[in-house]
Amino acid sequence: MWTAIEWAARIVFVAFFVMSGVNHLVNRRALAAYAGSKNVPAPGLAVVVTGVMLLAGAILILIGWHADWGAWLLVLFLVPTAFLMHNYWVETDPMQRANQQAHFWKNLTIAAAAVLYAIHVRGAAP
Repeated sequence: MWTAIEWAARIVFVAFFVMSGVNHLVNRRALAAYAGSKNVPAPGLAVVVTGVMLLAGAILILIGWHADWGAWLLVLFLVPTAFLMHNYWVETDPMQRANQQAHFWKNLTIAAAAVLYAIHVRGAAP
Protein backbone atom coordinates (compact mmCIF):
# COMPACT_ATOMS: atom_id res chain seq x y z
CA MET A 1 0.00 0.00 0.00
CA TRP A 2 1.26 3.47 -0.86
CA THR A 3 1.78 5.97 1.93
CA ALA A 4 0.47 9.52 1.74
CA ILE A 5 3.98 10.75 0.95
CA GLU A 6 4.31 8.26 -1.91
CA TRP A 7 0.94 9.32 -3.33
CA ALA A 8 1.87 13.00 -3.05
CA ALA A 9 5.21 12.37 -4.78
CA ARG A 10 3.50 10.38 -7.52
CA ILE A 11 0.95 13.14 -8.12
CA VAL A 12 3.61 15.87 -8.25
CA PHE A 13 5.79 13.75 -10.56
CA VAL A 14 3.02 13.09 -13.07
CA ALA A 15 1.50 16.59 -12.90
CA PHE A 16 4.46 17.95 -14.87
CA PHE A 17 3.93 15.38 -17.63
CA VAL A 18 0.15 15.81 -17.75
CA MET A 19 0.57 19.58 -18.16
CA SER A 20 3.25 19.06 -20.81
CA GLY A 21 1.18 16.46 -22.68
CA VAL A 22 -1.87 18.69 -22.71
CA ASN A 23 0.31 21.60 -23.86
CA HIS A 24 1.63 19.46 -26.73
CA LEU A 25 -1.90 18.78 -27.94
CA VAL A 26 -3.39 22.23 -27.33
CA ASN A 27 -0.43 24.19 -28.73
CA ARG A 28 0.67 21.65 -31.32
CA ARG A 29 1.15 24.17 -34.14
CA ALA A 30 3.53 26.39 -32.17
CA LEU A 31 5.41 23.40 -30.78
CA ALA A 32 5.59 21.82 -34.23
CA ALA A 33 7.09 25.03 -35.60
CA TYR A 34 9.72 24.98 -32.87
CA ALA A 35 10.39 21.27 -33.43
CA GLY A 36 10.74 21.97 -37.15
CA SER A 37 13.30 24.66 -36.39
CA LYS A 38 15.28 21.97 -34.56
CA ASN A 39 15.07 19.68 -37.64
CA VAL A 40 12.78 17.15 -36.00
CA PRO A 41 11.35 14.91 -38.75
CA ALA A 42 7.56 15.25 -39.25
CA PRO A 43 7.31 17.83 -36.47
CA GLY A 44 3.51 18.02 -36.48
CA LEU A 45 3.15 14.29 -36.03
CA ALA A 46 6.04 14.20 -33.55
CA VAL A 47 4.34 16.75 -31.30
CA VAL A 48 1.06 14.81 -31.26
CA VAL A 49 2.78 11.45 -30.67
CA THR A 50 4.94 12.84 -27.88
CA GLY A 51 1.93 14.55 -26.31
CA VAL A 52 0.11 11.21 -26.21
CA MET A 53 3.27 9.51 -24.84
CA LEU A 54 3.48 12.08 -22.04
CA LEU A 55 -0.18 11.70 -21.11
CA ALA A 56 -0.18 7.91 -21.32
CA GLY A 57 3.01 7.58 -19.29
CA ALA A 58 1.75 9.94 -16.62
CA ILE A 59 -1.66 8.27 -16.37
CA LEU A 60 -0.15 4.78 -16.12
CA ILE A 61 2.10 5.94 -13.30
CA LEU A 62 -0.72 7.79 -11.55
CA ILE A 63 -3.15 4.87 -11.54
CA GLY A 64 -0.42 2.30 -10.87
CA TRP A 65 -1.38 0.07 -13.78
CA HIS A 66 1.75 -0.93 -15.73
CA ALA A 67 3.48 2.01 -14.08
CA ASP A 68 6.85 0.67 -15.26
CA TRP A 69 5.63 0.96 -18.88
CA GLY A 70 4.48 4.50 -18.12
CA ALA A 71 7.91 5.38 -16.79
CA TRP A 72 9.58 3.90 -19.88
CA LEU A 73 7.27 5.98 -22.12
CA LEU A 74 8.50 9.07 -20.31
CA VAL A 75 12.12 7.98 -20.75
CA LEU A 76 11.47 7.43 -24.47
CA PHE A 77 10.27 11.01 -24.64
CA LEU A 78 12.86 12.67 -22.38
CA VAL A 79 16.13 11.29 -23.75
CA PRO A 80 15.60 12.04 -27.46
CA THR A 81 14.06 15.39 -26.54
CA ALA A 82 17.16 16.31 -24.55
CA PHE A 83 19.38 15.71 -27.57
CA LEU A 84 17.08 17.02 -30.31
CA MET A 85 15.43 20.00 -28.68
CA HIS A 86 17.97 21.11 -26.08
CA ASN A 87 21.23 20.71 -27.99
CA TYR A 88 22.96 23.49 -26.10
CA TRP A 89 26.34 22.76 -27.70
CA VAL A 90 25.20 24.45 -30.94
CA GLU A 91 24.05 27.67 -29.26
CA THR A 92 26.31 30.68 -29.69
CA ASP A 93 24.43 33.10 -27.43
CA PRO A 94 25.61 32.49 -23.83
CA MET A 95 22.12 32.98 -22.34
CA GLN A 96 20.48 30.61 -24.84
CA ARG A 97 23.29 28.11 -24.29
CA ALA A 98 22.80 28.21 -20.50
CA ASN A 99 19.02 27.89 -20.87
CA GLN A 100 19.25 24.93 -23.24
CA GLN A 101 21.94 23.29 -21.09
CA ALA A 102 19.66 23.52 -18.04
CA HIS A 103 16.80 21.93 -20.01
CA PHE A 104 19.10 19.24 -21.42
CA TRP A 105 20.29 18.16 -17.98
CA LYS A 106 16.78 18.50 -16.49
CA ASN A 107 15.48 16.06 -19.10
CA LEU A 108 18.30 13.57 -18.50
CA THR A 109 17.91 13.84 -14.72
CA ILE A 110 14.16 13.23 -14.86
CA ALA A 111 14.75 10.37 -17.31
CA ALA A 112 17.18 8.80 -14.83
CA ALA A 113 14.58 9.13 -12.07
CA ALA A 114 11.98 7.51 -14.33
CA VAL A 115 14.37 4.62 -15.04
CA LEU A 116 14.86 4.11 -11.30
CA TYR A 117 11.09 4.25 -10.82
CA ALA A 118 10.49 1.73 -13.62
CA ILE A 119 13.02 -0.67 -12.13
CA HIS A 120 11.77 -0.39 -8.55
CA VAL A 121 8.03 -0.22 -9.17
CA ARG A 122 7.80 -3.75 -10.55
CA GLY A 123 5.78 -5.79 -8.09
CA ALA A 124 4.91 -2.81 -5.90
CA ALA A 125 1.25 -2.33 -5.03
CA PRO A 126 -0.31 1.00 -6.04
